[in-house]
Amino acid sequence: MTPLAQRIGLVIGDEVADALASGTPVVAMESTIFSNLGLPAPGNREAYERCVAAVRAAGAVAAVTAVLDGKPRVGLDAAQVDRVLEGSNKVAERDVPVAIAQGWAEGMTTVSASVALAHAAGIEVFATGGIGGVHRGVELTGDVSADLDALANHPVVTVCAGAKAFLDLPRTLEFLEGAGVPVLGWQHDDFPAFYSRSSGLPVPHRVETAAEVAGVLRSRLREETGVLLSVPIPEAAEIPAADIEAKMVRALQASEQAGVTGPKVTPFVLARIEEETDGESIPANLALAENNAAIAAQVARALVERR
Repeated sequence: MTPLAQRIGLVIGDEVADALASGTPVVAMESTIFSNLGLPAPGNREAYERCVAAVRAAGAVAAVTAVLDGKPRVGLDAAQVDRVLEGSNKVAERDVPVAIAQGWAEGMTTVSASVALAHAAGIEVFATGGIGGVHRGVELTGDVSADLDALANHPVVTVCAGAKAFLDLPRTLEFLEGAGVPVLGWQHDDFPAFYSRSSGLPVPHRVETAAEVAGVLRSRLREETGVLLSVPIPEAAEIPAADIEAKMVRALQASEQAGVTGPKVTPFVLARIEEETDGESIPANLALAENNAAIAAQVARALVERR
């Protein structure tokens, strides 16, 4: 166990601890995506089951992160998973020490918190749906997701379907460039936009294999910096950007009119997009999350083999 893990009282599940000790590949996953904040029931349970199955099928172990009963955890048992599925209290990296000190009953970890806990546990690969980023209208609000800072300060490969499509994607890529985070495209030349395979923006670097991704992480010049691997949503599940842009704009306008700010914006907008698409966004969410988990397991295996 790392010194950081000991200091914060990190609880590592038995299966995950055994995998780390034996050199079995491990993939960390956030709990927000599986909670009521991510997908409505029963879609959240289906997302959990499909993602875990995808990781296991590739010979790796899934490690869901959360804060439960004041303890940061990496790897949950069945009863704890049920608590996550019903959870609605969002915890970013900055909130984790507060949740520990105040003994919060439940905290569903976002990307930033999950990446930080994965690093503390000694896990090098994390899978999610889409990361947060620079919000549209940032020149007025200053709203930049803590996910980006976490990517820049924890040596973990984050596997995602790009950033949430309702964000300012050009500025998000600019932020990552300035932070020194390598951004890779998995067998694809364009940066994906969550529901859509292409945002119209070129990805800085294309990779073809998990071994290349492992090599990038091992060769980084800054020890603390992570790597972002963007994986386009499977073609069959894609919602073309032209079909969803207007719906996203309406969802963002609704959040402004409702006075929604900060961490509440993303779950609000995602829920409105679900309404705008008559539920079409849910199968897309499930497909991209499952696909990302499968690719992440390949990368985790490549890192173990390289080690």
